[in-house]
Parts: sequence; structure tokens; C-alpha cells
Amino acid sequence: MSFLKSIKRTHYCGQLTSQLVGQTVCVMGWVDTRRDHGSLIFVDLRDRQGLVQIVFDPSQKGFEASHKIRSEYVVALQGVVQLRPQGMANSKMVTGDIEISVQKFEILSESAPLPYQIDDNAVNENLRLKYRYLDLRSPRMQKNLRLRHDVTLFVRNFLSQSGFLEIETPILYKSTPEGARDYLVPSRVNQGHFYALPQSPQTLKQILMISGYDRYFQIARCFRDEDLRADRQPEFTQIDIEMSFIDEEDVIAQNEKLLVEIWKNFKGVTIGAVPKMTYQEAMDKYGSDKPDIRFDLQIVDLIPALGATSFQVFKDVLARKGVIRGLPVPKGASESRGYYDRLTEMAKTYGAKGLVWVKKEADKIQSSISKFLTEAELQALCDRAQIKVGDGLIIVADEFDVTCAVLGAIRNHLGQTLGLIDTTQDKFLWVVDFPLFEYSADDKRWVARHHPFTSPKDEHADIMIGNQESRFGECLAKAYDLVCNGYEIAGGSVRIFRPELQQSMFRALGLTAKDIQKKFGFFIEALKYGTPPHGGIAWGMDRLVMILANTNAIREVIAFPKTAKATDLMSECPTPVGFEQLSEVGIRLTPAAEKLVSND
Repeated sequence: MSFLKSIKRTHYCGQLTSQLVGQTVCVMGWVDTRRDHGSLIFVDLRDRQGLVQIVFDPSQKGFEASHKIRSEYVVALQGVVQLRPQGMANSKMVTGDIEISVQKFEILSESAPLPYQIDDNAVNENLRLKYRYLDLRSPRMQKNLRLRHDVTLFVRNFLSQSGFLEIETPILYKSTPEGARDYLVPSRVNQGHFYALPQSPQTLKQILMISGYDRYFQIARCFRDEDLRADRQPEFTQIDIEMSFIDEEDVIAQNEKLLVEIWKNFKGVTIGAVPKMTYQEAMDKYGSDKPDIRFDLQIVDLIPALGATSFQVFKDVLARKGVIRGLPVPKGASESRGYYDRLTEMAKTYGAKGLVWVKKEADKIQSSISKFLTEAELQALCDRAQIKVGDGLIIVADEFDVTCAVLGAIRNHLGQTLGLIDTTQDKFLWVVDFPLFEYSADDKRWVARHHPFTSPKDEHADIMIGNQESRFGECLAKAYDLVCNGYEIAGGSVRIFRPELQQSMFRALGLTAKDIQKKFGFFIEALKYGTPPHGGIAWGMDRLVMILANTNAIREVIAFPKTAKATDLMSECPTPVGFEQLSEVGIRLTPAAEKLVSND
């Protein structure tokens, strides 16, 4: 390979301009396309910076060898930059006004026939994930991963210039009892003992605050063994931030500055002050704690319109202190019964037993429950929901949480399918005043809404310290989420910094004194030695870049993502390991697991 020994690359393909006309350059990359015009051979050569056209002239030495070149061959070449002939410039290419006339070239590596064309964006995603190394060559992925790099560098520089120190925390750490499932790592040296991959650096960053590093950040890898979605992976990256001597407003203000600078730098957009909304208001209006406010379709409480309803389903719900809530359907009066049947099936997937529909036409009001309600009652429902002639209304009667889940999901569905979303802009929202606890019917106990280190509002601290379980539902948290276009892109809280309050929180979550000591003894001990008030936030880096890249799947901004089943189609992991490896770390598979492995 004479090129690599004696001739070095001088430029990336996409960096060549007409200012270099007449100069000899050396470029290296992949053959994007090859066009044989008989007397001349043209090649578009590609690297991570872009494309440049190469011309092989039969008068040049070695011209015959150029006939061997095929798509995705790796080649190196030296030649002279020249302007393209008049009328042959390509305005769609950055380098479209020039080309390289080859003097020397060498094929560095050949390529097997491709399983699919790299520029085919319609190819099945599983095929692209199986051949991820090919997909990563595509302009789409090259652009997205460059954006990710640029965002990471920008955030790192911004926080460093704002007085934050970047400090790494361990990947092998202690298993935690709250939150998602841990990924466990067996210890060979201490058999029967396990590390856990961190779900977040939560206790460690708090210990850094105790240690006096009052402004910390980290581009942190985190791991959670949970069900996946398009915007969630088993391993992900956080922009992890913690600050001392602060309150909620300080954390919000600092991160709003970061948000403003990110959008100014990467989208050329100036963001004004980000509005705040309480958790309760978000759930009341939008059925979600991360509402997409690019469209203003709102949920309505319909109980005031029903009066003394005689409809038994509504009466039963009201008797058990449930709610009756509706969502307008713009232009829904023209939709068929089948349309509302499909919405009903969607509602059932989110926990509802069904839904009621109403259609307001010019001369009458139709409804799936017309025979149970008077015309006046139907009119009152329409008036309460402020729906116009031509619109529809869907109604869910159930517990508050169920109506939120159902109507929140259908609201997003309508926003997308009816074209209600203004996709020309991004809309931001701080959601604040979250509940501190939520009750788990499955576990029959209270669990932390965020995590067990979140501080209650000052006025609710005594409820915890007094272990007044009957009032846990009243407790609000010093917690805040930053929402963009219906995605939570950052979330955090002010932390508990008094050891007695932290002990009370653990007790409220059902941990015994022995449990607390075993799982969090080191942390409770650390809190005793002069802990400043502190709090922080974690940005979802993958989700942030996904939004900046104008895509709706984080797999598009991660180099090597997993599928929805947490598998890597390229390397075919996870895979079984041998008996010897398991024995070394003291692990034996259950009969059920052995059967599954034997079938692989």
C-alpha cells in the first residue's frame, strides 16, 4: 500500500473547493457510484465529510485498473483539482463545481456485493440494524452522529465555562432497590456477590456534593433493564448535572440557559422564557405529565354538564368518586362509526372499558348513548366541551389515572393524524410540583414518584417525618421536568440533604431499619458529615439529539442501538455463555433457562 507509506491524505472529500483548482491533492474513501462513459470513468468518492467527483482519463497511467472499481471499494488516489466543464457543475453537491483528475490511485480494499443499497431509506430497519456498519455509512447516519458529537462537545464546553467540573463515576456499582430493574454483574473474586450497572449516578453525584465539588457534570452511561419504546434503550446517555447551595429555581434557570444556547446554536432559533405548569394542571388539561403543547386540544371535565344523570354507567363511576372527561375531535362529526370503534379499541389498550362518542351535526346531535341521555343533556355536553357544528367528542368515565392515560394517548393520536401539530416550531414546558409518592396497587405500598432522594416541599416534610401514611398522597416534591414537543428531555429535583428526613423517606417506602442499613447505610452515614442543600437534573442525551435531528426514533442517533427486544442484530447479542464461564462466577442456570439456551 504505497499510498499509506509514501503519500498521505491531504483533504477530506467534502472539503475540496474551487480555491484548490490546480493543486495536487490526495483523498481516500469509499466508492459511492461509478459511471463508465467509455473514454472516461467517473467515480463519486465518499468519506465522512461528503462526496467529490473523480475522473479517470485513459491517457493516464493505470487507467485500465480503474475498470475494477465497484461500489463500496475503498480507494486512495492522488490527482489535480480542476473545474468541471461548462454546464456540468452539480449544484446539489457542495463540491459540485470541481472534480479531481486522477494521476495515481490504489484499491485499498474490495467490497462484497451489498445486501441493500446504502442510500435506500425505505429498506427494512432490521436489515439496516443487522448491517449497521453499512447503515452508518449513509449520509443520514453520518449527519446524525456528527450532530451528536457537536451537541456533546457544546454541552461539555458550556458547562465547563459555567464552573462545572466533569467527574466520572463508576460503572460497576451497588444494586439499588427502587426504580427499574438493574443489570447485574457477578463478581468472580467475591462469589455470590454482584455489582449493578448504574441506572444513574444518583447517590454518587450527591456524595460529590457532600465532598465539596459544588458544580458537577458528567456525560454518563446509564443502564435499565426495562421494556423498551422507540425513544428508550437499555443503555443510554445522560447529561448529568448536580449543584450545591441552590433551590428549584436555580437549577431551572441554569438549565434554561443551556437549553436556549443549544437551540440557538443548532437550530438558529431564539427561545423565550419557558412557561411552567404544575403536574396537576398538565394532567387535567392534557392527560400527560409531558404534554405536546404545539397544539391546543384540551381535555374537559364533563361532570358539571351531567347534573343528575340517569345513565347508569356514569352514575356508577360518580358513586365511586371517579371522573367523566371528554376530548373534542375536530371535524369528528363526519367520521364513521368504524372510526370511533378504532378509537375505542385504542382506549381499551390504555385501560378503559370503552368510550362514548358524540357528533354535533347541523340539525342534530348523535351519540353512542343517545337512548340514555336527553337531547338537552347531549347539548350540555357539547356546550361544556365547546365543540362546534361538525366536531365530535369522545368521553371516558373511569378513575382519574385511567382517563388521563386514555385521553392523553388519543390526544397525541389526533394531533398526528389530523395534522393539528405545528411541526415548524418546538414548544417547551417546565412541569413542576409533582406528587412525591404514588400508590402501587400491585405492591400495596407507596413508591417514590421520581426516586427516594427527592425532597418534599418544605410544608410537607413533617408528614414524612411523622410517617403520616394517610397523608402521603398530599405530599408534593421539589421536582421538575423539562418537556419538548411531548418528550421529557430533562428531569430532576432538589435532593433530601438531612439524614433524618432521608431515613423517613426510606421508612415511608416500606424499608426496615435493617434494609436501610444494608442498602443505603453508606449514604446515610455520608449525610451526617455536613451536607449542603443540593439538587440537579439529568438530560436524556439520546432524546435531545433525536429532536434536534428531526427524527422520532433514538436508534437514528445512536451508533449501535438495540431493538425493542433489547437485542443487537449485528453482533447477535445477548448470547449464552459456556458452563466454565458461569462456574467461574458461581452461577448455575435454572432448568427453564437451560432449556431456553439449549434451543438457541
